[in-house]
Amino acid sequence: MADQGAEGLLSPFLRRQRITAVRPFLQGRVLDIGCGSGALAAYVDQADYVGIDPDPVSITTARQSFPGHTFIQQQTLEDSMFDTVTALAVIEHVPDPVAFLIALKANLLKTRSARIVCTTPHPAMDWIHWTGSRIGLFSRSANEEHEDLLNRERLVETGRRAGLRETNYRRFLAGANQVIAFAHDDQ
Repeated sequence: MADQGAEGLLSPFLRRQRITAVRPFLQGRVLDIGCGSGALAAYVDQADYVGIDPDPVSITTARQSFPGHTFIQQQTLEDSMFDTVTALAVIEHVPDPVAFLIALKANLLKTRSARIVCTTPHPAMDWIHWTGSRIGLFSRSANEEHEDLLNRERLVETGRRAGLRETNYRRFLAGANQVIAFAHDDQ
């Protein structure tokens, strides 16, 4: 699998833009789901960061780049609570986005300020992602692994079904990508 964020001429740029979009939401202990090579770790104190990725090559790279941070090679983390749970360019790769958000919520502290923050391509720009992946601008494997691209309405509904409510939303990169933040629905 390897680090899809480095596959494609513009993929490192896209990763930086995703990180810029989520940085305002980073607070307290951060769980980075699908952390890849760990680029988000540069913005979180090592004592407050845990990155998870199933890919051994990505985890090895992350550990070499950020030796003081914690990186775990697995799908989920049990029995740990976080102020912020991030999933940058991940939700579009999962077969069941509601179950995915429920799993993320299991690691989210039950406080008013705790957030799940996701970035994902916007479906209106799918043709750009597809074309760019074919000519080597973006990761071809990442594009081929997309299960479904969700627009704002579907993201909000997916969050609602997972017991979450939207707190922030915006599109970035000329509307090609989006960032959404969720909180516990009962907070």
